[in-house]
Amino acid sequence: MMDSNMVQDQVVEENMENMDDEEESFFQDIDLLQNHGINAADIKKLKTSGICTIKGVQMTTRKRMCEIKGISEAKMEKIKEAAAKLEENGFMTALEYSVKRKNCFRITTGSVELDKLLGGGIESMAITEAFGEFRTGKTQLSHTLCVTSQLPGANGYPGGKVVILDTENTFRPDRLKDIADRFNLDHSAMLDNVLYARAYTSEHQHELLDFAAAKFHEEPGVFKLLIIDSIMALFRVDFSGRGELADRQQKLAQMLSKLQKISEEYNVAVFVTNQMTADPGAAMSFQADPKKPIGGHILAHASTTRLSLKKGRGETRIAKIFDSPDMPENEATFAISSGGIIDVKD
Repeated sequence: MMDSNMVQDQVVEENMENMDDEEESFFQDIDLLQNHGINAADIKKLKTSGICTIKGVQMTTRKRMCEIKGISEAKMEKIKEAAAKLEENGFMTALEYSVKRKNCFRITTGSVELDKLLGGGIESMAITEAFGEFRTGKTQLSHTLCVTSQLPGANGYPGGKVVILDTENTFRPDRLKDIADRFNLDHSAMLDNVLYARAYTSEHQHELLDFAAAKFHEEPGVFKLLIIDSIMALFRVDFSGRGELADRQQKLAQMLSKLQKISEEYNVAVFVTNQMTADPGAAMSFQADPKKPIGGHILAHASTTRLSLKKGRGETRIAKIFDSPDMPENEATFAISSGGIIDVKD
């Protein structure tokens, strides 16, 4: 009996090692630049500003790189040149890309109906945005995903850790314990896999994303989900009136660009919640629903999949695909229970 247990442990360890190798090969470490004549001090400077991979170098503009303390224009050109040698040509066939897309995974929401609507769950290498009024289940969905992302899932998804950025002080570990009971998970182990940060300003929120990226790089393949609840709350506070709108949208665009890059660079799923605003012009156009999500076109274009949440009767909620590159515009009904997001009981 003892021997078979030891063999089992060995197999698990070997599997984990194989998984690590796969994840390692998913991105190239920035330390590889040392082989191309870039010194370790300069690489450290890049790492402190959130650039930890070769792809990360390509994703950073020359202007932004020159703003990093201690990186001159000559150094920047040298780094860019070295990164270009390491990263293959930008083009690939659709067949090669479809093979690469097989690395994508989906995280279950806890409701079969909602998963079906999303094509299997929250997708990795993409930003999924859920918007709705207060009490439509946005934060409950975030809490449920904190737990479900740790469970092994379909298509060999192994489960993993979560990073959650809370901007509205709505994160409650006790709520996670209730949801963990539904899936028979150990409370301490489950909570230990959730990395939490409270953001106080929009700038702080952006800085925390750099920390999150560094964490994803430190433990490759361990983190599977990044949640921001909610993405626009602090921008609403820090920028007020029409006069600051252009500045707000630019800062927002930079942060969303960062989010998109993190999701692609480290193969993580990004889930963000968003608030609504009353649309004064809607009454003139006789729209049925005069409310719309905030963030304007910038946020609308940055999100890969947009999910609209509405209140239903009692504990039921209605989710509708608002925008998606590969999902039809359908609706699904789910309910909120003590165990998180579930299917509606007939």
